[in-house]
Amino acid sequence: MEITFAGAAQTVTGSQHLIGINGHRLLLECGLFQGRRADTYARNRTFPFDPRGIDAVILSHAHIDHCGNLPNLVRQGYAGPIHATPSTVDLTDLTLRDSGHIQESDVAFLNKRRARDGLEPVEPLYTLADSEAVSKQLVQQPYARPFEPVPGVIARLVDAGHILGSAGVVLDLEEKGRKLRLMFSGDIGRLRIPLLRDPVAPSEAEVLLMECTYGDKPHLPPEEATAGLKQVLRRTFERRGKVIIPAFAIGRTQLLVYTLHQMIDAGELPRVPVFVDSPLATNATEIFRRHPEDFDDQAVRFLKEDPHGRLFGFDLLTFTKSVEESKAINEHKGPVVIISASGMAETGRILHHLRNNLGDPRNTVLITSWMAPYTLGRRLTEGQKIVRIFGEEYPVHAEVATVDGFSAHAGQDYLESYARASAGTLKRLFLVHGEQQPAEALRARLGDLKIPIEYPERGTRIEI
Repeated sequence: MEITFAGAAQTVTGSQHLIGINGHRLLLECGLFQGRRADTYARNRTFPFDPRGIDAVILSHAHIDHCGNLPNLVRQGYAGPIHATPSTVDLTDLTLRDSGHIQESDVAFLNKRRARDGLEPVEPLYTLADSEAVSKQLVQQPYARPFEPVPGVIARLVDAGHILGSAGVVLDLEEKGRKLRLMFSGDIGRLRIPLLRDPVAPSEAEVLLMECTYGDKPHLPPEEATAGLKQVLRRTFERRGKVIIPAFAIGRTQLLVYTLHQMIDAGELPRVPVFVDSPLATNATEIFRRHPEDFDDQAVRFLKEDPHGRLFGFDLLTFTKSVEESKAINEHKGPVVIISASGMAETGRILHHLRNNLGDPRNTVLITSWMAPYTLGRRLTEGQKIVRIFGEEYPVHAEVATVDGFSAHAGQDYLESYARASAGTLKRLFLVHGEQQPAEALRARLGDLKIPIEYPERGTRIEI
């Protein structure tokens, strides 16, 4: 038995972990790497393994850094099943089609500028047709139901509490009479976050692959995050500004809509228009509505108590679909809230809202999630006063505010509890999906476990 750490190793994005057992190869995830633009294209097009040699894939959830490179995997010869929860299957199909469309449209926009400057055109990372090809290979696996992705592996998906359909992956392995329980955490959610059930902690795991994105940082309690959001919104509205929120179309957008709905209903915010400007977020919200079986008890109660039975809709909320509707938002004077993808402000309609609004000091760019290094979202978070969008420079005069407590990732305190849940059986712990500082901080806090706690680099192959 062996693990090859092919992605999200000593970095957060690009999740790919390859397990070899009984002569078969099981790939956990196939995500897009997001980072320095000069490196990103080549890294995502070139796999450190032969896709034709993979026997099965399991996805933890439908975020682009976990599923977004499946179109390249399939295009390069992978023909097997891609297992995931029913919600994740629906969301992955939607995510990939949207990503393929965005890859094409962003390159078309960029190539117009390159042609103007006498430069050669560039090719998209993949196309909509490549994305559509993946859908035939998606296989639904309900929570807790065992299945056999390859011989010698019995898999179960358990609640991860991160986004709709997110799962930890429990693998009971057997090779040549030797048995071993391995668990891959996927992205670990948080306790008491609205909408979703709490994560299921590892049980009797002997090997744990665990994310450590916030290994050095506990989060604010959800109640304090809501209060911080309210403060940012109120002060922006008082100066008649716009609040621009880069948000992941799946998970973060729905949580923000749900929270704004509750605040406005309670009279805690003035009645201002709220726009969700992302075709993916609009369509993803419909999938959320189709899967109430994944909601927590609080969300189910709110749904029942709303007089119109709307969990993700109220009279001030508009979901845009067309480009014309998106452009029309810019005609609105403040105050207004605009939630748009992508979450790290690297692609999609958020780029157009930022270039139209960064120059106005009345406005606020509200950051509610972790931003990968070298992304536009990270540059804004770091306070850069001039940023490049579509190859052109824009001054940043708008306020850039950060509210940390809305993260869908577990903070340091729960990551520690998650690892300790199998303290009696755990023999090896691998920290993935995190930068070096969080990984080292978490390793220090877990040092008393007296087991190897490793932080493998990309390409590392380890026998287990």
